[in-house]
Amino acid sequence: MLVRVTADRVSLPSLLGDFVIPSLGASFSVGELAYRKGQEVYGENDPAEYVYQVRDGAVRRYKPLSDGRRQIGAFHLSGDIFGFENAPVHRFTAEAVVATRVRLIKRQSLEDVAETDANVFHNLLSMTTRNLQHAEDHMLLLGRKSSTEKIAAFLLEMDGRLTRAGMLSLPMSRRDIADYLGLTIETVSRAVCRFQREGVLKFIGNTHREIVILDRLRLSSFDMPS
Repeated sequence: MLVRVTADRVSLPSLLGDFVIPSLGASFSVGELAYRKGQEVYGENDPAEYVYQVRDGAVRRYKPLSDGRRQIGAFHLSGDIFGFENAPVHRFTAEAVVATRVRLIKRQSLEDVAETDANVFHNLLSMTTRNLQHAEDHMLLLGRKSSTEKIAAFLLEMDGRLTRAGMLSLPMSRRDIADYLGLTIETVSRAVCRFQREGVLKFIGNTHREIVILDRLRLSSFDMPS
């Protein structure tokens, strides 16, 4: 599974980006791992020993279903923190969407510091709350009746998280998007092509993963129940 590992001593804020802990003077042993596209970061029921942060690339977290399909629960993008569980094992599988680098820190190290440092405790609580909010938002998204609403909401979310220099570059495939939204690939393709025809967005290149959103207000209107 491991392609490359380095270990160094860095401060926790540099590891966790905006997960800032100003009062923390200690440093932690941190590893950096590189994964190929489709390579597993951790599996369902693996010991939840580490907390991860995406350095670059993207990670999908999913659960296989009994009928052979999968339900993707989240996409973790550059800077995102994932893998922090309230149980001793992981409930989902995490996998690299594209070539991806992550950093990791021992979960126990964070928990030990949180017991004595209120700032660390509140930051961990805030991170857990954000993850819960995302799970609730995703549950509401899956419950929407209209596939067009789901896809519009997804594009708006990715627009806020990924757009650089006016262009939205999606690392995930349409199959990934379909498995995240509980739809078929064909349904996703039809909706995206409809947005293109109506002048809401346009594609750059042949992969249809480089998107320029031309009319965010119009796209937002598709995210509203009729």
